[in-house]
Amino acid sequence: MLETYHIRAKKEYAVSLLELLKRDNAIEDLELHHYELSDGQKEAVDIELVRIDNDPNYLKKWEDIKQCFKKS
Repeated sequence: MLETYHIRAKKEYAVSLLELLKRDNAIEDLELHHYELSDGQKEAVDIELVRIDNDPNYLKKWEDIKQCFKKS
């Protein structure tokens, strides 16, 4: 069973346990990927943010969106 968890170790013993698990190949570190937006994508986001600022009703409520996809 493969599952991914994002955790923050709050105790030193937890960090030690994680290091032991990594050494035994029981867990592995996953690289986080950061992607840069293109200038066009940044511009599109800026336009949407202005629309939201100018009209709070521009955004749909989650309950309304769910209703569109419910099967009858």
